[in-house]
Amino acid sequence: MNDSPQILLAHHLKALKLPTFYREYEKIAKQCAAEGVDHSRYLLRLSELELIERERRMVERRIKQARFPTIKSLDSFDFLAMPSLNKVLVMELARCEYIQRRANIIALGNSGTGKTHIALGLGLAACQQGLAVGFTTAASLVHQLMEARDEKRLQRFQSQLSKHKLLIIDELGFVPLSKTGAELLFEVISQRYEQGSVMVTSNLPFEEWTEVFGSERLTGALLDRLTHHVHILEMNGESYRLNQSKRQKRAAETKASCSNSKTDPS
Repeated sequence: MNDSPQILLAHHLKALKLPTFYREYEKIAKQCAAEGVDHSRYLLRLSELELIERERRMVERRIKQARFPTIKSLDSFDFLAMPSLNKVLVMELARCEYIQRRANIIALGNSGTGKTHIALGLGLAACQQGLAVGFTTAASLVHQLMEARDEKRLQRFQSQLSKHKLLIIDELGFVPLSKTGAELLFEVISQRYEQGSVMVTSNLPFEEWTEVFGSERLTGALLDRLTHHVHILEMNGESYRLNQSKRQKRAAETKASCSNSKTDPS
């Protein structure tokens, strides 16, 4: 064979889909030689690097497929500003065992209390564990369902939704649903019953959900399925966003005041 070992190795590692092996093998070989590390540990180091990089790419792919409007982690949530929220429960849910049990989460509270932030944080945690996640608002999901029905691809769209281990439906209750929209949303949640997890955020208490779905019978059936295996996050209190804005404004005013006092010749 006329091809050099490096060229053949590059070809084989590419065929085996081991790009980190190819990128790092020379550098790691020099490190191991300098440290007197045997060939088994050399291969172990390379394989560990490959697995770490593969996991990183997998997480990135899951996050992209989830279509989060923004990336937010639970670490950046101010739990002290929302004392009604059970932090211990939220951190337990971040382990994603409820998804394995196909249980649901419902976050209830008035506007601005951080429900979407918590949903995004739990969704990110699921992606980091390699689980397929989908994020959408209730209004957007209903619009997509109705569009798919009109274009005679509803079954295919429903099949795509069923592939998510966790489906996050944000902002339920902000927009009243039409009769058709309510029925289509009910069908999605009904199909996921004990098959896949759903997380719903809503600014309305359960007794007001009838205003959204327009039917006591439909609302009762939907709540029956959602709440059979459920963790409820109570998030009532002062607006998280408003308080955050006030703190930022006070900090800016303090900074400006300090700056002015330094430049004041008197």
